[in-house]
Amino acid sequence: MAAGAAVLLAGSLLGAPTAGAAPAPEPTTVAKKLVSPLSMVVAGDGTAYVSQNFAGLLTAVPPGGRPKVVFAAPKKGTEVGALSESGGVVHFATTKGKKAVLWWMRPGGAPRMQADLGAYEARKNPDAKQAYGFTDLDATCLAQVPKEVPAAYTGIVESHPYGSAVGHGTTYVADAAGNSILGVDAKGKVSTVAVLPPVPVVITAEAATANKLPACVVGHTYNFEPVPTDVEVGTGGWLYVSLLPGGPEDGSTGANGMVVKVKARTGKVRTVATGFAAATGVAVADNGDVYVAQLFGGMVSRIKAGSDTARPYVMAKMPASVEWADGHLYVSADVLSEKPRGTILQY
Repeated sequence: MAAGAAVLLAGSLLGAPTAGAAPAPEPTTVAKKLVSPLSMVVAGDGTAYVSQNFAGLLTAVPPGGRPKVVFAAPKKGTEVGALSESGGVVHFATTKGKKAVLWWMRPGGAPRMQADLGAYEARKNPDAKQAYGFTDLDATCLAQVPKEVPAAYTGIVESHPYGSAVGHGTTYVADAAGNSILGVDAKGKVSTVAVLPPVPVVITAEAATANKLPACVVGHTYNFEPVPTDVEVGTGGWLYVSLLPGGPEDGSTGANGMVVKVKARTGKVRTVATGFAAATGVAVADNGDVYVAQLFGGMVSRIKAGSDTARPYVMAKMPASVEWADGHLYVSADVLSEKPRGTILQY
């Protein structure tokens, strides 16, 4: 049962796509031949900014134009992601080891550091008091849990900014490894907006067998790390957040991804919808509909405004990021291909 953001590096689809998808509109291909386009944002002028995460690149795609690299991480092994934009300023994050930094950049300009998120995590560790794993097993049963499974632990010091959004002068960051939503103001001051609660899953006999767990854990609850993967600004002071709980990627413990909303002012968390197979991206349309990318579900789902039920919207191979802009839905797909086959689709 993987912890933190390591689950994002998985490589196989969770079974067949859900049946019953409505006829999908035909997409327009905005960009192709990308490497791991896990994050994107569409600026007011129609330019799509796309992260090629594992290649350490930030790419700009002007309307009708060809992709152009506008930032390349100077150190090999640096990941680029967590894109957002406001007023012509692009925000993105770089992650390498324990170093996680949020940057801002104007078109044609050089990036400037907005905040050192890794340093904030090391200093504050927002989820330090969160209890993950099993919380009610006796010592005899705990001793039987395989060493590779973290049986019971609290939040470790680890930062992996995966998604971001800008609202009311604050850059909100979904820290996938920190299990928190952070806020960064215009002066670079970082604060914890919310610590996402663990995702409780009751272990069935089938799940125990599939994960080589002892029979004594059956019927007990395992608290998975929530792993926030994206954040978007909604109305009424709410932030919408997609969660990809750390855990088995073969579906043996169920589809435990979800979308929650967080009150930016208070940190209150409410569940919007559950049952997603790796929710890695979320978008909020002008009418309040919420779109969710299911990386291992092979689809983008839609939650109509006011509903708590997700329905298939479009089928796509390994979709990761979704964005709503100017009446269109943008989807990054085929994001974990071994070759540069990632695409940006516009619906």
